[in-house]
Amino acid sequence: MNRSYPYIIGRFLVLVAVQVLLIDHINLGGYINPSLYVLFILLLPFQTPGWLLLTSSFLLGFSIDIFSNSMGIHSAASVFLAFMRPWVIKGVGAPAEYEGDLNPGIHDMGTKWFIIYSTLLVLVHQLVIGMLETFRLSEIGMILFRLILSSLVTVLLIVLVEYLFMNKRK
Repeated sequence: MNRSYPYIIGRFLVLVAVQVLLIDHINLGGYINPSLYVLFILLLPFQTPGWLLLTSSFLLGFSIDIFSNSMGIHSAASVFLAFMRPWVIKGVGAPAEYEGDLNPGIHDMGTKWFIIYSTLLVLVHQLVIGMLETFRLSEIGMILFRLILSSLVTVLLIVLVEYLFMNKRK
């Protein structure tokens, strides 16, 4: 068994717990709904097989859906984020050859790369959530407003968590 699996499983459990026990209960005016749990998908190693990436993303979103009564919205958004992840990694300019334990985090890839990478994927995730929650294009202005606010707060939380814990992971 790979030595990093317990850390990845622990990260999954901690992020789900923080999301459902803390973040989901903070009222930020109804317009801001941070999704810190997506950090799990963002930090999966580059060499994670596609089937495992999609399956673990579904399980992550499904876990959030169970605790937040959101009927599959987070599952769909998480799977779509995982589906888009390889293209975003290529578009942002990941290393041509993934070396050993190289992960898409600030420690391995640098702050600028990580912020661009996480911002693009968080925007995709929040757009899917906004469209599925509202389910009508007549409210596109409100969807975009919530998308921008929620994405901004989510990326700020993700970068903060990355800086707080990046030295402790290695």
